[in-house]
Amino acid sequence: MATAKTVTKLSDKLIKVNDNFSVHMYDNGFMVEAGGRNKKSDYVSARILCSTLEEVQALVAEACVMERDS
Repeated sequence: MATAKTVTKLSDKLIKVNDNFSVHMYDNGFMVEAGGRNKKSDYVSARILCSTLEEVQALVAEACVMERDS
């Protein structure tokens, strides 16, 4: 049985990002959620779990420099 690829960056799932994203706070970490387009130009949503605030900051920085989906 094949295992799923671990997603640690938005660019693992998205080539274009929407103009908004959200950060959810949990008792044991965070989740960054962003929508956009994949390589096939399909609309998809990336949900990435983060253990630290630094990981959240890296994903936010990545989203800010990605091409926007218009």
